[in-house]
Parts: sequence; structure tokens; C-alpha cells
Amino acid sequence: MIAPMTGTNAAYGNSMLEGLQMTIDEINEAGGILGMQVELDYRDDQGDATQAQNAFNALIAEGVTLIIGSATSGATSALTNLANEEGVVLITPSATADDITTEDDYVFRACFKDTLQGGIAAAYVDQQGITRVGTIACSADTYSQGLVDAFALACEERGIEVVEQQSTATMNAQDFTNQWAAMVSAGAELVYAIYYYDAVGPFLIPQARAAGYTGAIMGADGFDGTLDYISEGTDLTAFNNVFWTNHYDPSDPSEATAAFVEAYEAEYGTAPMSFAALTHDCLLIVQTAIEAAGTTDDIAAVRDAMADTSVVYDGVTGTFSLDATGTPTKGGAIIEYYVDDATGTVSQRLETTISADELT
Repeated sequence: MIAPMTGTNAAYGNSMLEGLQMTIDEINEAGGILGMQVELDYRDDQGDATQAQNAFNALIAEGVTLIIGSATSGATSALTNLANEEGVVLITPSATADDITTEDDYVFRACFKDTLQGGIAAAYVDQQGITRVGTIACSADTYSQGLVDAFALACEERGIEVVEQQSTATMNAQDFTNQWAAMVSAGAELVYAIYYYDAVGPFLIPQARAAGYTGAIMGADGFDGTLDYISEGTDLTAFNNVFWTNHYDPSDPSEATAAFVEAYEAEYGTAPMSFAALTHDCLLIVQTAIEAAGTTDDIAAVRDAMADTSVVYDGVTGTFSLDATGTPTKGGAIIEYYVDDATGTVSQRLETTISADELT
């Protein structure tokens, strides 16, 4: 596995590690894969493309032929050509940029892609009767700008007006004052803002309310982990009327999801982020393919088994098949933040779900 174990995206990498290690333990206790025990070798890419390439090359030098990772689109996109050149299977749990996977190659994923996630957000906005939206993105980031572009296009197709588009130069921005002032002036009813948890909790959302923006705020899967990054002394009511798209709902009562969440909470004392759940599903895809190929020695045969679009996976993040590019087509959950009066903290709950059928 390659993941950001340190740096600004470390919460994602550590969630991946926990989900993967727990899944490996369960597989090994059940007899392994093809009778062999699974052993994990993981490297830290610090959320950086160059470090991801260094980690990839180090694993290849050890003879590794199948890699799970990385977490972000920026780091993962630096590995796709390398995976194809080396004939090494690469499956990412959470890199959503559309061009991460293409037909007839060695790259797969367990998450939906940006155009689908942006479409899910636009479908929700449409359901709410909102007609005027704004967007804020990092113009230099593949994930952030890609999602905003997908959302804006989906809004246009639904007759929703994008009244203001703002950006920052970095994903690590800490000052959004001007961007939110522009949203207030434009009269945006909802703002789609795509950043990671370490910017969302302490800066993005509190500054929106401080700037006088009272409308809805919507994010994407990068909001996962935000609740651990709310600064002490923040007016928690700022987080009311905030929503984000996620790959699954931890409260989903389906057998696969409920069993995973229960085991994870027993092991780690908290509900699993989507990165843990998606990493579990990566290994489910891998295990299914290895068992279908009947070998771990012929990685091309494993790749071919993974590319079989007729296989249906009953994963933690839903029941799905992979399309011709190796990407699942599935719906998503809309998660809502709210102030829990009983605990005096910000909590999250399922607002609704959007199925893939609702996007067509």
C-alpha cells in the first residue's frame, strides 16, 4: 500500500491502514487467499506526487506486483503510467479524478469518479429546489478543480445557475474571506467548496459565517475527518446547513456495511472514515480476482480478472460492478453536519442517498 501516513492528508492514510490491516487479519483468520497468508508492506507518500513515485519504485524493487493506493488524485495520477509500464496492478480506494482509470490498463479503483460525484451533488441541489450556486476550488489541484468543473457542468444540465466561481492558489489555504464576500454579493444559495478536512474545519466553514454567508455549504468526500479539526472556541452553529457527498453511510444497516463498522468500532473505538471502507473494498476486489485467476504469480491474469465487468461485489460501500475503465458506477450518500444539543458538539448524520439511476 502507498498512502499519506504523515503530512496534511495523514488522516486519510491512517484510515486506509486501519481498514486494510483489519481486513487482512480477517482474511488470514479465514485461511488466507489461495491458502496463503496475506502480508502488508506499506509506504508513506506524504500526500506528495514525487514521494508517491519514490514509494512505488521502492515496492517494485522488492518484487511487489499489486499495490493499493494512493489516497488523493494528485498522488495517484503520478503512479498510473508507472503501473502500466511495469505491468503492476494499482487499485486506489479514493482517487476520484476521471482520468485515473482508462480501458485496458492495470489501474482500478473502488470509489466513484469526479463526474459522478459532482453529478450526485448537483442532483441533491436540484432536489432542494436551489437555483443559484457558487463554487470555490483550488485552481492548481486536480481533485478540487475537477470536482467543481463536474458539478458546474451537471448544474448547467439541470438549469441551475452558477452565479459565482472563486478559487485559491493552494489546497492549504487559510484565508477564504474574499471568496465568501464574493458569494454573499452574488446571492449564492449554496456554495460548493472542495477542500480537505484540515482547511474545512478551522478555516473554510467558520470564515463563511464570519463573512455573513448564511446559505448552505456543500463539499465532497475530502470533508471526511473535518469534525476532528474544528478549532477550540469556534461557534459551532457555523456547521449547521453544511452537507457533503460521501462514498457510503456508516449507519447503513446492510450486512456488509454493518459488520465492517461494528468490527472497526470494536478495534479502533470510532466509526470508520470512507477511506477505511473503500480500502476494504479494494482488497475485496483483489481477493476476488486472485481467486478467479487461481494464481498470484501471473499478475496479468489477475488484472484480467479484475477487468471482468460482470463480477458483482457486495462491498462495504455498496453493491457494485466495475465499468470498462475499472471504475465503479454507484450512488452516494449525502451527509449533514449538525450541532448535537445533547453533547454540545458537531455531529454528522445521513441526509439522503442519491442512486446512480437518479443521475440519468
